[in-house]
Amino acid sequence: MINLTKKLITACCLLLITFGAQAALTIEIEKGEGEAAPIAIVPFGWKGRTPPPIQPAQIVATDLRRSGRFAPLADADLVARPAHAQEVKYRAWRALKIDNMVVGRMEPVGKNEYRIDFQLLDVVNGTQMAGYSIRTSTRDLRRAVHQISDIVFEALTGTRGAFDTRIAYVTVAKSVKNPKRNDYRLAVSDVDGYNEKILLKSSNPILSPSWSPDGQRIAYVSVTPKGPVIYIQNIQTRTARKLKQFRGLNNAPSWSPDGRKLALTLSKDGNPEIYIYELSTDRVKRITQSYGIDVEPVWLPDAKGIIFTSDRGGTPQLYLTRFNSFGRASRAERLTFEGDYNARASISADGERLAFVHNHHIAVMNLKNKSLRILTDTPWDESPSFAPNGSMVIYATQEKGNGVLAAISADGQAPQKLSIKTGDIREPAWSPFRKRSF
Repeated sequence: MINLTKKLITACCLLLITFGAQAALTIEIEKGEGEAAPIAIVPFGWKGRTPPPIQPAQIVATDLRRSGRFAPLADADLVARPAHAQEVKYRAWRALKIDNMVVGRMEPVGKNEYRIDFQLLDVVNGTQMAGYSIRTSTRDLRRAVHQISDIVFEALTGTRGAFDTRIAYVTVAKSVKNPKRNDYRLAVSDVDGYNEKILLKSSNPILSPSWSPDGQRIAYVSVTPKGPVIYIQNIQTRTARKLKQFRGLNNAPSWSPDGRKLALTLSKDGNPEIYIYELSTDRVKRITQSYGIDVEPVWLPDAKGIIFTSDRGGTPQLYLTRFNSFGRASRAERLTFEGDYNARASISADGERLAFVHNHHIAVMNLKNKSLRILTDTPWDESPSFAPNGSMVIYATQEKGNGVLAAISADGQAPQKLSIKTGDIREPAWSPFRKRSF
């Protein structure tokens, strides 16, 4: 039986691989599109006197390809390059057997400001499905284009796009001042790896980043010489709040859907159990009562229960405890039975699916019928995190002795790798949706 307490205490050892200079994430799509729908993303027209700062069509095409749902045509296969729907000759595009295309144009409209116009077209019927005119700054230019991708994705699939979201992760580097020690960093970036921001640098290992529901704060664990401590980091102000530290383990914080509480693991009474921490009062309430080791809590989206990992049955498995109308926790219900190691759950925003580590691979379970789909075949996969629209799962894995991040569609059809040029990256967490900027 795997000792989960030992695993929690020594989890920071997974972060002790060293590397050199910090670099932005790069993404490699590892598999062809398969059943993905072909779509034309025509290079946007440009009216500026100098070359455009970005190519919107390239970003949109990359976003849609990474989703696994679409296969954008190569530029060489485009029969024309219209910038407006009025310029499109639909018969020529129908010959390519595509159902949809995106056209657009971009121009500077002031100092460090741009306007982007785009249209999503139904090639079969010769009609417009969506179209916007967006004004944005240089700083937010890429974000505006990701929002275009979101609009296109939602119009064609009925599912909200998640390209304008972020990921949090942890990196580790050999300390320049003391090569015998490591420097840890808590970072966030756009979901495509751009616009990386380092929120925190520390000589203490950083574990378990968790996004608040409003996307403005990240809770995490700092493994200090005096034991694990939970902090809440404000992304905008870079300020951090230290939570009350209890004797023993203080681990795996998970935000409640209303952002007022954290579920976490404490061993202050001698055994690792699940507690709820009230952020307004610093009071805690014990949820589980077991001789086993209970860790890694995650809230149900409706806040009516918590899923957690426990070895109370002999091996690590996932359990669900529900709350009654008085807030009392029910007897825990076991969710997983296949395999001898099921842990580190992440639940989809609709509450219908559960991603978790299954025998060191990433799997997704349908919570209604308990059907299980194993998504990965690589060894030592861990820390899965659902995209806010449930379409993708990001997770940590190993490649050539280094930690990398990987992502895969929830149906297992679009694997991709996210890495830095050299070194180790771990503990991914996908952010909630962001409010559209236009």
